[in-house]
Amino acid sequence: MSQAAIMRMTEADFIARFGFLFEHSPWVVERAASRRPFDDLYEELMQVVREATPSERLALIRSHPELAGKAAIDRTLTAESTAEQASAGLDRLTSQEYDRLHSLNTAYRDRFGFPFVICVRLTDKQGILSAMESRLQNDINTELDTAITEVGKIVRLRLDEVLVK
Repeated sequence: MSQAAIMRMTEADFIARFGFLFEHSPWVVERAASRRPFDDLYEELMQVVREATPSERLALIRSHPELAGKAAIDRTLTAESTAEQASAGLDRLTSQEYDRLHSLNTAYRDRFGFPFVICVRLTDKQGILSAMESRLQNDINTELDTAITEVGKIVRLRLDEVLVK
């Protein structure tokens, strides 16, 4: 899809096409829609996130599911999250791996007040577990920034897929 085609879309079509990019947070795409024309869709979306209030950014992070958590077990993940978690092998954990991941999820949420966010498509289950252990040592501000950076990676990959369709 060309940049020109994106700019010609109605606001409703734009939101319908790209609203899924941010997990349960279509407000980012809605705000970007009203800013057209712009040169780079991804950069504009991330600018919306950068300009959001701290509470909006926190809500964006909190909209992400825990990895291999309740939503995965209940099969209530978005289609995108289901595929992404499966790509990292999180749908095929041994009981020991699941227990370790669940323990790290709990420790992370208790420490920071939001779920661990990582672009699972750029790693594997060992990389995820290692990152969780490592990032538990971060301070809250570092982890908020890291989570938003990871959201950006997730969005970049999702956007790249939809633009080639």
